[in-house]
Amino acid sequence: MIDSIFELPEWAQFGLAEDVRPALKAARDGGSALVLATLVSVEGGGPRPEGTQMVFAPGIVSGYFSGGCVEGDIAGHAAACLSDGEPRTLVYGDGSPWPDIRLLCGARIEIFLERLSAEDPALTALLDAWGERRPVVYVSDGRTRACAPDLSPWPEAAVTRTYEPTPRLVIVGGDPTALAIAELGVRSGFETTLVRPKGPETPPPVTGVAYRREDPETALEIIGLDAWTSVAVATHDLDTDRAALKAALPSAAAYVGLLGARRRLAGRLAELQAEGMPEAALARLHAPIGLDIGGKAPFEVAVSVIGEITAMRYARPLAGSLEG
Repeated sequence: MIDSIFELPEWAQFGLAEDVRPALKAARDGGSALVLATLVSVEGGGPRPEGTQMVFAPGIVSGYFSGGCVEGDIAGHAAACLSDGEPRTLVYGDGSPWPDIRLLCGARIEIFLERLSAEDPALTALLDAWGERRPVVYVSDGRTRACAPDLSPWPEAAVTRTYEPTPRLVIVGGDPTALAIAELGVRSGFETTLVRPKGPETPPPVTGVAYRREDPETALEIIGLDAWTSVAVATHDLDTDRAALKAALPSAAAYVGLLGARRRLAGRLAELQAEGMPEAALARLHAPIGLDIGGKAPFEVAVSVIGEITAMRYARPLAGSLEG
């Protein structure tokens, strides 16, 4: 392991961040050059998928590749890359020049390191698109890079990665279950907003949660429901639930879920249908909300909701859920 200016703490909280764009922005806003490390090849079932990234900058380490097997060594190479500006590819596992550094799972991984200045146009384009919730493609050979909505293939590219807008979660409600969904949403990397019509002026005591007090139709319109947004309706008030569903179901939202008893679902769907809700929109409703994991305590319901949204995001089968 080579020496590094990037000291990794004993508790790897830096690995809790899946999205490296906040770290990229922090480095850029601080005027610092940075090293972007990208997992470009995985053989043998590694712990992280291709495209996973880490960011190294003065005072900043974000992301992880193995959970502790290689990060310390990568930090040393990142320090060298930051110093000399030369891109490099690191290999761990079979064929590695560091045979004493191995992943416990037996995988072989390749990680590409590149140095970016704070003024790099591709970095600016990437962060602008992130702020505007636009998907973009980032392409780099380590010396030249570009970032745009659509790019022709670069045969010489070492990194080609698509960045989508940060997943967003809107919870309509204000009871303990709604608060638990909001708190777990933040911890799971969602841009999270709690909507509680005519709720207290004091925001909810959940760090990182935005708060709106308007009626559901107005709040959801202000927030904007795009294809990377999920809506969890959990108010226990029939009129508010119905208003939220009427706004959310015809929208572009990727997921709309409704908290409530299964025995009352048919009647609630019939009410929406009678008010002109198209069948195609009704068919998008996930109700009762969440995966059927058996628990009904607030955080148990929250786990089931975040689990269902995550399964949909990665196109996994949804065991135990009932879609209207």
